[in-house]
Amino acid sequence: MERKIRIGSRESKLAVIQSEMVMEAIHRCHPEIELELITMKTTGDLILDKTLDKIGGKGLFVKELDKALAQKRSDLSVHSLKDMPMEVPEELPIIGFSKREDPRDVLVLPKGQHTRDEKLPIGCASQRRILQLREIFPDAVFCPVRGNVLTRLRKLDDGEYGALVLAAAGLKRLGLEERISRYFEPEEMIPAAGQGILAMQGRKGEDYSYLDGICDENGKYAALCERAFVQTLNGGCSSPIAAYAKIEEDEITLMGLYYEEATGRYKKGTMTGKCAQAREIGCRLAESLRKRCTEEGEKEV
Repeated sequence: MERKIRIGSRESKLAVIQSEMVMEAIHRCHPEIELELITMKTTGDLILDKTLDKIGGKGLFVKELDKALAQKRSDLSVHSLKDMPMEVPEELPIIGFSKREDPRDVLVLPKGQHTRDEKLPIGCASQRRILQLREIFPDAVFCPVRGNVLTRLRKLDDGEYGALVLAAAGLKRLGLEERISRYFEPEEMIPAAGQGILAMQGRKGEDYSYLDGICDENGKYAALCERAFVQTLNGGCSSPIAAYAKIEEDEITLMGLYYEEATGRYKKGTMTGKCAQAREIGCRLAESLRKRCTEEGEKEV
């Protein structure tokens, strides 16, 4: 019997490409399934004059997609995992993770330029990035930049910014890898939790066996570890918390950054263990970095 699956996606070019990647993978494994892409604008796509922490956080990028899924207007949502809130509705669980694309952050210069114009600000709205970029560019000024990747690049090329900091994964998926001027290795700038991974979200209790063979085991372990780290620290959209898990065979190494908002102190650290303990490692490193910040504060008093 033929089956039809409706895939819900944000309507930005990158979101559509990412959803089409999942659709192509499903088609390769199950050519008998009919697939339909349903795109929609989210509140986060519409409000571009304020930073996310001022308008309600990452949930604004998934609210409309969640509603379509809950009302059975779509059957599966595809998200950039880093854009998903830490709290996911119990009735709309994440049911799978993709293989990870390049997780690094990158520097992008205006078209045709090879050096950064230091008189212009670096376009960056992420507190996580700004905190770490200040170590690399101590004299730089940072200004928020919103909009999808193509909108941000247009603003850069129009002379509003001297550079942008973006995710390598998005540029590569858009076929814009040539715009990358510099890669920031995770050791110098720890990525956002989930960066480079796609999350597939469905309805609780339904059959998603057609995703078997499409979801990636390493993507799952990295996602569970990184999100456990952020959840343990109650990290929301505006919290400059970073987490990146590297997997080699059956071992996972988590790099994390914890920022103490009350004092402005922050700590970086790593922890290694078995992939089967991914969540536990995320929680343990988070608690360890929080404790180190607290102890340092007590010594200063």
